[in-house]
Amino acid sequence: MSDLSAPGTVRMATAQGRWVLLAAVLGSGMAMLDSTVVNVALPRIGSDLNASLATLQWTVNAYLLTLAALLLLGGALGDRYGRRRIFLIGMVWFAASSLLCGLAPNAAVLLTARALQGVGGALLTPGSLALIQAVFHPDERSRAVGAWSGLGGVATAAGPFLGGWLVDGPGWRWVFFLNVPVAAVCVPLAARHVPETRDPTAHGRFDFRGAVLGALALGSVTYALIAAPGRGTAPDVLLAAIAGVLLAVAFLLVERRAPDPMLPPWLFGLRQFTAVNAVTVCVYAAFGGFFFLTVVYLQVGAGYSAFVAGTALLPTTVLMLLLSARSGELAQRIGPRIPLTFGPLVCATGMLLMTRAGTDASYRTEVLPAVTVLGLGMVLLVAPLTATVLASVDVTRAGLASGVNNAAARASGLLAVAALPLLAGMGPEAYRSATAFAAGYRRSLFLCAVLLVIGAALAWFTLRSRDQDRAREETTRTARKSQTQQRAQEQESNVQEQHCRPQCTYHCGVSAPPLDPGTPQSAPPRTSDD
Repeated sequence: MSDLSAPGTVRMATAQGRWVLLAAVLGSGMAMLDSTVVNVALPRIGSDLNASLATLQWTVNAYLLTLAALLLLGGALGDRYGRRRIFLIGMVWFAASSLLCGLAPNAAVLLTARALQGVGGALLTPGSLALIQAVFHPDERSRAVGAWSGLGGVATAAGPFLGGWLVDGPGWRWVFFLNVPVAAVCVPLAARHVPETRDPTAHGRFDFRGAVLGALALGSVTYALIAAPGRGTAPDVLLAAIAGVLLAVAFLLVERRAPDPMLPPWLFGLRQFTAVNAVTVCVYAAFGGFFFLTVVYLQVGAGYSAFVAGTALLPTTVLMLLLSARSGELAQRIGPRIPLTFGPLVCATGMLLMTRAGTDASYRTEVLPAVTVLGLGMVLLVAPLTATVLASVDVTRAGLASGVNNAAARASGLLAVAALPLLAGMGPEAYRSATAFAAGYRRSLFLCAVLLVIGAALAWFTLRSRDQDRAREETTRTARKSQTQQRAQEQESNVQEQHCRPQCTYHCGVSAPPLDPGTPQSAPPRTSDD
């Protein structure tokens, strides 16, 4: 380890910089990939395990629930005990639970294993981004984050394509087995090439009570939303909904009063941080709903095979791979306001175009234009969003900031997957009927587009443009210059006063104070006989 560069000095062009970036991308990409690769396998999982739409929703949400609830804790653990250490533990945990998913004999075991996967994801996901923020030189962090976001976005977008190939080939269980060899490569790579970093001000006290309350609140609300289409206002559904709201209130109260909260209230006193997280909630709710429903619709509604349905989203992968790093650099030059406003609007346009895809959808004329526009919007949006989150806090809080932002993204996706079928009027068996699912799918896409428009409006009205940043910086520099000049004048005056120590009533033409500190100001002036 002695040949490693010190944290905060690594350059992307060096061998170590490339290894660090690869390790971070493999780790976070595995978690991101798993959150979407499973979607394309859902119809086959439902058929093999005789599962309802609610079970398929839980196959996605059991993972997202523990991931979203524990991401903040995962970031805090990394800051305290070492980001590389927690990252490696999360990688091994994730691989082991993935193996259990692949071996699951029934839906109950699969859902349990998916929840365990989320625990591993909560440990490795914030650590991967915090590693980049802490290891790379400040001049190259935006570029590194852009590359990380782009390649991570590729993993997310490639999920349906890769999942389709596996489902039509060796079977849906290989969607989970795939994580084991990836971890086998990433663990030794990170152990060898990534330097350890931690927050020197962090300590060993953690907000486990807040983590439990957050998980229970999300779980209760999710259960109510998923169960409502089939059970309506049954007592257990209403009880879960009420309990979720009360638990959420209790969570906020605990976080306000806890000495070391996992969601510190002071974070949301930072305007830029709060604004960009509000945009994140809207954007990732729309993405979560879109990717969950689209790959299912292309199989159930349009009649595509799993492989073709996954391949249909390939243009987003290509665009993210080619352009995301440049998007991060562009946002660094012009500021986040424009990319985070126009990116969601372009994505919304792509989703609205997708509503033209009927039950006999042509890929070339209906699906391809929609996913291409969506991919361009993601290019504008993803890298600047992540870079803005990290730029809004001190580098020592990188793990906490990335944890909060990732938790916001995953929680919003979780709630979207739970709520969209209910809001779109999809019943428990809707995915078994092409016509019924198509109608609900189109209504869902309109709702996702509305969320993206709201996110764009939030970005425009709450984020600062580069010109505003420059004006603020100029004002700050002017104020500091004025303060510096004032201090210099005061120091010069003090020096002059010291050099012109008064020895009589008048010296250098300046009236002198009493030489004796104990002499009152009203004492008569001294004469030359003193």
